[in-house]
Amino acid sequence: MCGDYQTYRLVYQTVYDQKQVTAYRTEYETVCEQRQVTRYRPVWETQIHERPYTVSRPIYETAEREERYTVSRPVWETQIRDCSYNRVRYLRETAEREEHYTVSRPVWETRYRQECHTVCRPVQQTVYRTEYNTVMEPVTTCRTEYVDQGCYTDHVVFRPPWLKNRLSWQPGTCVVDPVTGRTVYQRPGLYWVPNQRGRYEVRRVWQPNLVARQVPQTTYAPKTVARQVPVQVCSYRTEKVCRQVPYQVCRMVQEQRVRKVPYTTLRPVVERVERKVPVKVCRMVQEQVVRKVPVRTCRMVTEQRVEKIPVQVCRMEAYQETVSIPRCVEKRIPVTYTYCVPRVVCCRVPLDPCGVPLDVCSPPAAATVEPEPTPTAPKKKVDPADVKPSLPDDDAMPKPLDAEQSAPAESGKTETQEGRQPAPQSDVYGPKGDSST
Repeated sequence: MCGDYQTYRLVYQTVYDQKQVTAYRTEYETVCEQRQVTRYRPVWETQIHERPYTVSRPIYETAEREERYTVSRPVWETQIRDCSYNRVRYLRETAEREEHYTVSRPVWETRYRQECHTVCRPVQQTVYRTEYNTVMEPVTTCRTEYVDQGCYTDHVVFRPPWLKNRLSWQPGTCVVDPVTGRTVYQRPGLYWVPNQRGRYEVRRVWQPNLVARQVPQTTYAPKTVARQVPVQVCSYRTEKVCRQVPYQVCRMVQEQRVRKVPYTTLRPVVERVERKVPVKVCRMVQEQVVRKVPVRTCRMVTEQRVEKIPVQVCRMEAYQETVSIPRCVEKRIPVTYTYCVPRVVCCRVPLDPCGVPLDVCSPPAAATVEPEPTPTAPKKKVDPADVKPSLPDDDAMPKPLDAEQSAPAESGKTETQEGRQPAPQSDVYGPKGDSST
């Protein structure tokens, strides 16, 4: 849409201002102190213990006993056995018999049958069918687009500590000896114990701010259009046709006939054959017999004996030893570097009568668009966990917890806090990566 008035569009850009700050880098040195400590070492001694025990000694004795048993004695006798048997003899005889049987004679005849089949005749005709086509029509709709106009905010979080050891006074108690595995008494004194104290850090977190706006867009929607199209169709019409077909039929006629068949038969004749056979028979006679059997018995007699057993006994022996106890000394070195602070700039861009921007909004002269931060810190790599976090200039914010102030007994000295200023940025949030974008 064209008009006679000037229109503008609001454009938001992010510019970065460079700011130079001074922070303090913490360095630690290890100092060793010589101390006299008392330690215990195990001394093993061998002792002889007497253990009484009872043993059983076997005593064997031999005696005789009478054993009665029955034996069978064979007695042979001669007997006459009747082995007579019947013998069968067959006599062959020949005769004739009449046999009646049936014979089938074939007789051929001619007959007619009716066969009917179906035939299809083609028929041409014109019909109309509906065809559907899909066309695309433009449709203009508005969609909601969300733009993130948030910023970075500082949050104070608690960081879990590293596991360190410190000297602390411990009262007398019972502990387990790692060498022997027994429970021994530990005298009161200074011992190394783990220290678990954390610290607070400031982290930059992006705070989103979603702004909704309507953007028109044009899409193509499918539409179905129907039309009638003539089509030639060929159909088939069925008809039934019948005809007479001759065929031959064979019929079987039954006839009765008689014939004479000779056959041979065997007639059995039984004859008796006498036979006497002598046979020896063995008969068993039972008798009682007595014999003497030696028997060996075992009797156990108990005796008392004493066994000497060597036993290892552990005795703890105290001795003095000089050990080196390391401790860390903190030093703070000032470091000056430059970091970029982002801010959002709003400018108006003039549009031509057809809605096309005429000029691109340029950032202010005092700011630099998307600058690359140039750190001035030394090139020595520092662990981000050892750098003190920065806080905004607000007295209501909680102050960082100093681990050296909470443990005066560990370090054994006090340090002055003069010249210690809160650094707004550290190497954790400095120009190490693309965190500014």
